[in-house]
Amino acid sequence: MKVLVTPRSYGKTDPTAFKILEDAGFEVIRNDTGGIMTVQQLAQALSGCEGVVLGVDPLNADVLAAAPGLRAVAKYGVGTDNIDLSECERRGIKVSKTVGANANAVADYAFMLMLAVARKALPIDAMCRKADWSKTSSIDVYGKTLGLIGLGAIGRGVAKRAKGFDMRVLAYDPFWDDEYARSNGIEQAQPEEIYRVCDFISLHVPLTETTRNMIAVKELDMMKAECIIVNTARGGIINEDALLNALQHNRIYGAGIDAFEEEPPTNRAWFGLDNVILGSHCAASTAGATEAMGRMAAENLVRDLNL
Repeated sequence: MKVLVTPRSYGKTDPTAFKILEDAGFEVIRNDTGGIMTVQQLAQALSGCEGVVLGVDPLNADVLAAAPGLRAVAKYGVGTDNIDLSECERRGIKVSKTVGANANAVADYAFMLMLAVARKALPIDAMCRKADWSKTSSIDVYGKTLGLIGLGAIGRGVAKRAKGFDMRVLAYDPFWDDEYARSNGIEQAQPEEIYRVCDFISLHVPLTETTRNMIAVKELDMMKAECIIVNTARGGIINEDALLNALQHNRIYGAGIDAFEEEPPTNRAWFGLDNVILGSHCAASTAGATEAMGRMAAENLVRDLNL
């Protein structure tokens, strides 16, 4: 039985991830393209496979049509916007996710972005490397108000870190867990209230038709001039043209963006801003997180192919 593994970090520091698949008797095909696979490359590689450990490669209807024997998809992560879920459901292809495996790594990164943007860590570092020891003023994090759009495992992790900074935490989630929120001092709020009152806003929702462009010109105009927005979720949740314009005109204080609609972004204006920190979709890229995701994805695939 052949299975394809597309993520480049899969098993990189932990051979157990591959061993689980091999011990189950699978013939493992690896992504040898050196990058994210194109539709054509993925279709060709999957043509004889029954399972796939999938990263952010495009598993669309055309690819699925080229893989008639595919029975299971193990997403290496939790975002499924690159998978045609309706076609998988129609064909009875099982789709799993590595829920919780990278939550702490992403929460760490999101909070790091908040701190680094607020304290202008990168501009100060750049000045110091030029022997410029001028004092640069920045803004506080401790005691401020944080708004979370999404209160799943990662959102909860960010809230937990924020409590160490004595922050007031507001959150929105369509699947609200009142008991959890009350016991952790998290206030329920609608997105509009979060946009208006919060000093920091961190996004932790999947990309769906409902969340696509949920933050655009109108929402950015609601925010404080000293608001910082962080996106470690998915590109497309924020309208990038609107955000770029807001940053260029100092309409908000800054942003930390680890997920773009197109990676890297084609608009080079992003690279000239000093009030944004850009990430290469690497919030989950720690040894611990990738190892946990690799093992969980392998176990999910073995389970679903052996049902």
